[in-house]
Amino acid sequence: MFRGKFKIWPLKIYRYKEAVDEGGIESQLNKDRRAPNLKNRVDERTEAAVVQHAIDYPAHGQARTSNQLRKQGIFVSWSGVRSIWLRHNLACFKKRLRALEEKIAKEGIILTEAQVTVLERKKHDDQVSGEIETEHPGYLGSQ
Repeated sequence: MFRGKFKIWPLKIYRYKEAVDEGGIESQLNKDRRAPNLKNRVDERTEAAVVQHAIDYPAHGQARTSNQLRKQGIFVSWSGVRSIWLRHNLACFKKRLRALEEKIAKEGIILTEAQVTVLERKKHDDQVSGEIETEHPGYLGSQ
């Protein structure tokens, strides 16, 4: 009856019943699907260098960051840079700028010329541009 109504295989029902009997329902609700594969991660020194470079030069993309770090003797691919940025929530330009602003607020660091330029560009982008008066909404798009 249960199998036919919900289309669940009997073996799966017995597995769930056995798991609930062992650890209770709470253990099944809070169970993580998969543990992270730590073998595929870079070492902490490389990861710290990538994060520091992202804060020092937020305008640099993945490829440029990889090339600049390679000049310093830290070898990481651009896809490795992206995966590190994703883990540290630095994947896009705005998030790297936010991390820079948080570091300025927390530590009161002295900005480099590149950081000042990027923050000025952000300030210019944040300013509201003038609105265009049209006869009705969508008028410019219909011409």
